[in-house]
Amino acid sequence: MEIVTTIRREVLTLPAALLGPDNPLPPLRPLDETHRIEDRDKRDLPRDMARQIGYEPLHGLLPVRVRDGYDRRREPRALDALVIENDRLRATVLPALGGRISSLVHTPTGRELLYRNPVFQPANFALNGAWFSGGVEWNIGATGHTTLSCSPVHAARVPAPDGGEMLRLWEWERLRDLPFQVDLWLPDGSDFLYVGVRVRNPHEKPVPTYWWSNIAVPEECRVLAPAEDAYHFGYERRLRRVPVPEYDGVDRTYPPNSTYAADYFYDVPGHRRRWIAALDADGHGLVQTSTDVLRGRKLFVWGGGPGGRSWQQWLTEPGTGGYCEIQAGLARTQLEHVRLDAESEVSWLEAYGPFESRPEGEWNGVLTEAENRLEAVLPRAEVDAAYAAWQPYADTEPGERLATGSGWGALEVLRAGWKLPGTPFDENTVDEEQRPWLHLLRAGSFPEPPGGLPPGGTLVARHWRDMLETAPATPLTEYHLGVAQWHAGDRAQAVRSWERGLRHAPAAWPALRCLAVADQEDRHLERAAERYTDAFDDLCRVRGGDIPWTAVTAALGREAIEALLAVGRTADARSVWQRLDPATRARGRFRLVEAGLLLAEGRVERARAVFDAGFEVADLREGDEVIGLLWAGVTGEPLPEHYDFRMRPTP
Repeated sequence: MEIVTTIRREVLTLPAALLGPDNPLPPLRPLDETHRIEDRDKRDLPRDMARQIGYEPLHGLLPVRVRDGYDRRREPRALDALVIENDRLRATVLPALGGRISSLVHTPTGRELLYRNPVFQPANFALNGAWFSGGVEWNIGATGHTTLSCSPVHAARVPAPDGGEMLRLWEWERLRDLPFQVDLWLPDGSDFLYVGVRVRNPHEKPVPTYWWSNIAVPEECRVLAPAEDAYHFGYERRLRRVPVPEYDGVDRTYPPNSTYAADYFYDVPGHRRRWIAALDADGHGLVQTSTDVLRGRKLFVWGGGPGGRSWQQWLTEPGTGGYCEIQAGLARTQLEHVRLDAESEVSWLEAYGPFESRPEGEWNGVLTEAENRLEAVLPRAEVDAAYAAWQPYADTEPGERLATGSGWGALEVLRAGWKLPGTPFDENTVDEEQRPWLHLLRAGSFPEPPGGLPPGGTLVARHWRDMLETAPATPLTEYHLGVAQWHAGDRAQAVRSWERGLRHAPAAWPALRCLAVADQEDRHLERAAERYTDAFDDLCRVRGGDIPWTAVTAALGREAIEALLAVGRTADARSVWQRLDPATRARGRFRLVEAGLLLAEGRVERARAVFDAGFEVADLREGDEVIGLLWAGVTGEPLPEHYDFRMRPTP
């Protein structure tokens, strides 16, 4: 049989913002994750759901860094893409951006089956910051959008079960230290893209794991899923069971009908086939189905209120159509983490393709008709058979390499000697980020950064912490050891390590900043402010003029100003502000900081003038209401629409 499926490289050129440098300061503070619920909401949940909601939720981002260096200046830029295509479907994958499927086109009709974002605009929605909307995203790690949203993954050709080729994507997820792979497979003549996914736990202990395939589709649709109830989660942080399709007198399966952003986690009965579809008014759209391991299905809506509209425009070009998200996950809800036993793995198969069915009408009748239609075009048994056919190929070693991810997996494989067939993490992928840690592994000591640059990132897993504890106690080693101890919950020992490192450190600001955060967490706010002042003074003494120093000055300066304002030291906060680079002060985030500083100084009219002049906070956090709160301190007027990103009713 002639195989016509092809995989090729392509370059996409579209308006894109620069990602910029990562935040150089280690994220020591507890994770402010919006998907938390009150204990009272857990009492009536199914026992397994309540247990998984309480099972090792993520408390911090370490060892991952925050990505907040992006802006909103979009210019035509080239993005590397990989295209897998047969005579029915064409999928475009972005290997440098988490391996996301940015487009899925049904070629006989020319229909785009996904919401394809016409721009690349990072925003603060991932666990670690930078994220962008559109396409199909692979969310692994912990509740929220993956830290790999804007990071490269490895990619290569591998043999497919039908004798053709698959596109394999793989990486090392650092929050849980788990390798994973995603195999994209287009059988000849098929209207469905098969996606085989495997997550491995090579460790000698169980690890919490998390997966949601996140599919953006145009919001002018009706979303179908085989459920009569759902768990509703809004930004009031309450989880409650609601009927499907209608509650509070509104049919919520039509995304434009909601006012505020919300999640609807469908309670799919155990015997029902796992699927979800989004259909337009004519009954055309996309269906996603899977083997039963991927049990959860979800609808996310932005809502028709001003906050949801603002976010839609923020993430794309104003005037373009909005989107919603249909998703599929390992658990019923995204508040849960699933236990992955020691030295085990979990895998499943997903299928994505065009779908036609009647969207309008009585719910059970619409579902029955859609399920019958799905069984006709892609039988459940055929999905199970495709999964069985794929499994022997999951271990096949990759052929031609098409993209290179990070070197973190290679570092872990070198440390532990793991054998991970099908997902090689080669030593030649180790780069400047991993080399100091490879030196620690092989030589037992931690080297100084070249050229006196700021400290790099810290590895915090127990095995790396043990190596730091036995390495020569240089100031830099004590700094990294303190960060690892802090992550492990040994805060007193972390403080002692940072204090020891200060004694002979050529630059005091890294340890001083860590000690300042420790003071803030212990509510010693005056001492924290003093340490921030000392840290910023020291940084100004030693800093260079290139990008790493600009990034660390901006990050430390912002934290210092906030700490000083918290204790009323406005003059010292103004001193820090004046020493920031002019380009930093012009950024939207720092215009907001300036407005807060002016308000604290009692210069209300000047603070109002900052708002009137206009600014855009590129890294505004999902659910963050800081702009509205500051505006309320400046004036009693309603919040202007272009500053309104509220995702819940006004308290």
